[in-house]
Amino acid sequence: MTYRLYYWTGLQGRGEFVRLCLEDAGAAYVDVARSEGDDVMMPFLRGEEDGALPFAPPFLKSGKLVIAQVANILHYLGPRHGLVPDGEPERLYAHQLQLTIADLVAEAHDTHHPVASGLYYEDQRDEAKRRAKDFRESRIPKFLGYFEKAIERGGGIHPLGRHSYVDLSLFQVMEGLRYAFPKAMAMHAWPRLDGLAKRVAERPNIAAYLASERRVAFNQMGIFRHYAELDG
Repeated sequence: MTYRLYYWTGLQGRGEFVRLCLEDAGAAYVDVARSEGDDVMMPFLRGEEDGALPFAPPFLKSGKLVIAQVANILHYLGPRHGLVPDGEPERLYAHQLQLTIADLVAEAHDTHHPVASGLYYEDQRDEAKRRAKDFRESRIPKFLGYFEKAIERGGGIHPLGRHSYVDLSLFQVMEGLRYAFPKAMAMHAWPRLDGLAKRVAERPNIAAYLASERRVAFNQMGIFRHYAELDG
């Protein structure tokens, strides 16, 4: 079976967390909008297609199933591709960690769009500076300190004691934060997260993906954006 992934073209965004899982698993998938255009998603968002109603991309079509929300998609894919432990407590913990990553991602987005997503960054620059300052000084250390502790509790290598989709998502978070806030990230040491990110980047399927044209570069249209004035 070939999965069909629906997400906006031209940016990594939240869809990248799903792509990394599919790429690492070696799963067959089509990034549908990249070949058919963003309009292909509209019938799903209008409720004109069968299956669950997505609020927004990304969403995944697996056979007749339509699955939306990153954490929900990964909760579905993980057991099917050996990217989560077998036990229910471990799977629930993986889901919990992924939901916490979703919180971090939302806060990272709001550093450059703290007032409204529909406004340009330039229309909320002053508010963005205030929001980014708190994110750099308070929220990044709080979130990454938590994940450092989770890796420590998991044995020092993985938060779940073995490779999982959570590792892939933490890799994306570290890459994104270092792109968006290089100065702020350099002010702290995250040895366990850095080690995890390095190991993920060296996994054969991920290394091949990162070197391919399928991996869209970070840019000013995504969640993680670099504005020098927001980096302190």
